[in-house]
Amino acid sequence: MSELPKKEGNFFEWYNEVLERSQVTDKRYPVKGLNVWPPFGLSIRSLFDQTLRNAVGPIGYQEVSFPTLIPETELKKESEHIKGFEAEVYWVTRGGNTPLDINLCLRPTSETAMYPMFALWVRSHKDLPLRTFQICNVFRYETKSTRPLLRIREIHFYEGHTVHPTEESATRQVQEDLGSFEQVARSFALPYLINKRPEWDKFPGAHYSLGLDIPFGDARTLQVGTVHHYRDNFAKPYGIQYETEDGKTAFGHQTTYGISERLIGGVVGVHGDEKGLVLPPALAPVQVAIVPVPGKGSKEAVEGAARALGSTLSAGGLRVKVDLSEDRPGAKYYAWESRGVPLRIELGPREVEEKAATLADRFGKKRKVPQAELLSEVRAELESFLTTLADRAQARFRDAIARAKELSDLKGPKAVYLIGWCGKEACGHKVEEVVEGGLLGTIEGGSPADIVQGEAPPCIVCGSGPSRWAAAGRPI
Repeated sequence: MSELPKKEGNFFEWYNEVLERSQVTDKRYPVKGLNVWPPFGLSIRSLFDQTLRNAVGPIGYQEVSFPTLIPETELKKESEHIKGFEAEVYWVTRGGNTPLDINLCLRPTSETAMYPMFALWVRSHKDLPLRTFQICNVFRYETKSTRPLLRIREIHFYEGHTVHPTEESATRQVQEDLGSFEQVARSFALPYLINKRPEWDKFPGAHYSLGLDIPFGDARTLQVGTVHHYRDNFAKPYGIQYETEDGKTAFGHQTTYGISERLIGGVVGVHGDEKGLVLPPALAPVQVAIVPVPGKGSKEAVEGAARALGSTLSAGGLRVKVDLSEDRPGAKYYAWESRGVPLRIELGPREVEEKAATLADRFGKKRKVPQAELLSEVRAELESFLTTLADRAQARFRDAIARAKELSDLKGPKAVYLIGWCGKEACGHKVEEVVEGGLLGTIEGGSPADIVQGEAPPCIVCGSGPSRWAAAGRPI
């Protein structure tokens, strides 16, 4: 098989080729922007979903499932929301050959599907807080160039929706959601920035929106998650109100928390290299590939030992594949490396004789360990691999970010520029003109947390203060 394109300078050519060779997605479906998930890719997606479930369960979220179709009457109840999505909605206007009495849309997001039901579920202060999530597909008519996992028309989406008795309670929920994302990002070894979007770029209907952004590709940025605070902006049109402890009636305050398959694309783009995919252990369908390397007359003994080791590791809770294919060892190594498997075990006649195994991680580090200690050694090696992955990603993250003092600096080669911004809309739009629409917003935190230190400089446009640290970059 031919070599992959160089990642640097040819990012999207490299990215598409990695997805195709590793069989994460298959974009050959006859409708543009809809991707097929082959078995290997679907396994990654299932692990992705489970990681999200594990992160939100401890903070009180419960899983629900809502219909895909939303009546136009419900969609129109929140005028600012529908205005923000009207150009992206897919409409269903007929059932068979019969025109529908009320047009239906495929959900672009689920506020207008869920909130009429929330109005029925929430009656008393005892019903609050309500924390729900669903993992579903949403549909948006993307008119720009589609890109697998990143810019598509059918989106695999985690969305958390909550209702709280007060604005303060909802604000605490936002912080809990950010803590949940930090846990997910740590599992995937991804550093990120939290940026409060400008007023004109927040989610339609929100009080404020926080974008979770990473440097990505050739000097671009990628939003991999969002958290929104709604106040009672949706509760009022949908009648989500409750009886307080003193017998009065009040509207709920709401939040949402969204993560899509874009985050998988972020993992592919940040960690992948010239050999192909590199997966953190949490997302790897195969965490350990065992490759027997039999010598003359030793095939049965070596393969038997490989099966036994595979059983031991599987019983220990690891995802293991014993490769008994007829391919040559070198071809097997290449296949598992290109699919991003974190750890490979090589087992030949010498290892069988010594009751040992050779561990090789995805980056080529090798060492020999006793078979009796294999389970604990493999677990330690996977933890070490995740640390290495995180260190490499953080180094690239820091290298992709620079401070800009003048507007002309924003035309440089970095993905993200840290700037002072006074918060005025005119100055924000001026920054967007220079960086092609990419004022990401004021920096609210992220990982690593020390990416900005000290007092923000004066506004990069007008030179006035006080100002806030903000991030500018070109979104995908």
